[in-house]
Amino acid sequence: MKPTLRMTVAAVLVAATLGVTGGIWWARGTTVSRPNAPATDAATQRQPLYWYDPMVPAQHFDKPGKSPYMDMALVPRYADDADAGAGGVRIDPRLAQNLGIRLASVERRTVSGDYNVPGVVAFNGRDVAVVQARAGGFVSRVYAHAPGDLIGRQAPIVDLLVPEWAAAQQEFLALLGSQEPALIAAARQRLMLAGMPPDLVAAVESTRQAHPEVTLFAPLSGVLDTLDIRAGMTVNAGATLATIRSIDPVWIEAALPDSVVTGRLVGKEASIESAAVAGRTFRGRIVSVLPQANADTHTLRVRIELPNPDGLWRPGLFAQVKLNGPSAHALLVVPSEALIHTGTRDLVIVAHPGSQFEPTEVRIGLRYGEYTAIVSGLREGQLVVASGQFLIDSEASVRGFETRMRSAPAKPDASGATP
Repeated sequence: MKPTLRMTVAAVLVAATLGVTGGIWWARGTTVSRPNAPATDAATQRQPLYWYDPMVPAQHFDKPGKSPYMDMALVPRYADDADAGAGGVRIDPRLAQNLGIRLASVERRTVSGDYNVPGVVAFNGRDVAVVQARAGGFVSRVYAHAPGDLIGRQAPIVDLLVPEWAAAQQEFLALLGSQEPALIAAARQRLMLAGMPPDLVAAVESTRQAHPEVTLFAPLSGVLDTLDIRAGMTVNAGATLATIRSIDPVWIEAALPDSVVTGRLVGKEASIESAAVAGRTFRGRIVSVLPQANADTHTLRVRIELPNPDGLWRPGLFAQVKLNGPSAHALLVVPSEALIHTGTRDLVIVAHPGSQFEPTEVRIGLRYGEYTAIVSGLREGQLVVASGQFLIDSEASVRGFETRMRSAPAKPDASGATP
């Protein structure tokens, strides 16, 4: 390379080096000359304690990323997220939106005075027949029946041979040829006191023959509940051979909240419907209100008598009972989906300002369509969680709260509001 060319290249390299060095010095000088410049956004951001999957809150991760369990991004947990009260949990509004938490207002609505409650068809406990042996003997025949069968009134059940009746009937036949009406009447009375039914005594007197075998019939129609006899068995006097339970009428047993069982209900009519008898409405009558209330559900049982001549209603079927109550009135209600039934009590998740949520025990009344009446525990205007309750419970568990949603203590309603 020529000397002149080498000098030119060197000069260019020196100039470039000086330019870069000067730029760096100028940039540093500029930065140093601004001591009061605000910190970067990264410096002011909160530092997460860890990241987690809301669906698996017990598993913690030390860096952000995609959840290995669900197709979603991990959520950061910050130290100041645990500022909620001892009985609740605070959730970041953005996280609440991602979890699909939906709120509903506690409001006062005008509802119909009619009560719609579920009911169960039961046997009529008053019409029960017990077939017993009036004297000791032997089972000579059992007719073709089995427990659970429907049986009609005067259907034959069993034939009994009673040897001791034979001697008494022979004495009665001997006296029939005498001219002593008083002795004949006394002998006839003796047969009846021995346990013979009047029709059997009449048959002995009309045929002039002894009938030591007797057929026992069903005294009413219904379901053959028990049949504890077999051919050839020996039975004692007073032994129960069969029991029959009537299904006309049947009882509809329904549970009414104790808050609405006011006034006289016995004798009032009720409308009965069931999917098993679709398209028809039946009319029943309340025959009794049981005196003992259910302490867990705060309900009283009522019995409704329903005629059943066609046998359409069978014990064990479910029914919908409609009772005519007072005129329409305003009640404090919440959406029924907001209620959490634990088996022993009812809870809702109340939303407080600052994205804080707290479980609260409530006392519920009747259900009116999509809404349920609140007897106590809430005030008008409060917000409750209508969906996403179990996700809030997961949030509470991951933060280590001692009072969980399933064991939250009852909080008295300071306003004492009642519907």
